[in-house]
Amino acid sequence: MADFTGDNLTGSRFERVDLSGSEFLAVDLSGSRFRGVALSGSVLRGVELGNVDINGEIENVTVNGVDIGPLIDAELNKRYPDRVKMRPADPAGFREAWDTVERLWDQTVARARRLPPESLHEPVDGEWSFTETLRHLAFATDAWIRRAVLGDPAPWDPLDLPWDEMRDTPGVPRDRAVRPSLETVLALRRDRMSTVRELVDGLTDASLSASTEPVEGPGWPPPHSFPVRECLLVILNEEWEHRLYAERDLAALEARQREDADGRSLPA
Repeated sequence: MADFTGDNLTGSRFERVDLSGSEFLAVDLSGSRFRGVALSGSVLRGVELGNVDINGEIENVTVNGVDIGPLIDAELNKRYPDRVKMRPADPAGFREAWDTVERLWDQTVARARRLPPESLHEPVDGEWSFTETLRHLAFATDAWIRRAVLGDPAPWDPLDLPWDEMRDTPGVPRDRAVRPSLETVLALRRDRMSTVRELVDGLTDASLSASTEPVEGPGWPPPHSFPVRECLLVILNEEWEHRLYAERDLAALEARQREDADGRSLPA
């Protein structure tokens, strides 16, 4: 167990470090960034929490005696009426949910096409670029549909992009340097989305209630049995959340483009 008392660790970087069960007392974390961090079971007392941006899975989180999870859930459902469709209960609900995913992503892709092609490789605030987001969704479909549900042990495309915190796995691609065109990535997306479409169109009560057979070999997810329903819910969540991230980042890229245009229009 390490003990840092009175040490100045300003600007330190902690990556793949196990700090579970740690104690922070009179510690300054202002300006810190947390990404892919597990905080379940944490207890914060006497904290100063202002001008903080939190994005993640919020459940059973109590702030000043109030469980904020249901409040956040209700507010998000009010902002995004289609969000409630992402938790379907039957085959017809899953088909409607995928209809919604396709419709919303068509709108987002149309928005992206209005930007210069090079902007779509540009990260925003350290997050993935637009094309990287699409590549990650191809990976998610390969993992949870083609591998877990359909039983292909190595369904990966070279453009697939796992999440950043996933450890390198033999056979699973992770090329952060490649810069494919939007059309190339969209061709991959259309193929993977058609796989999901075929699956949900063929769903029955029995197949939705079934569990997958464990798939051996390196990859993700691990070789376990999963409820088919849960695999599909993972994909719906991935599609929903990453589209919101993409819309957020496209807005930032549009703002940059306007600023650049304004700058060019100024007299010399």
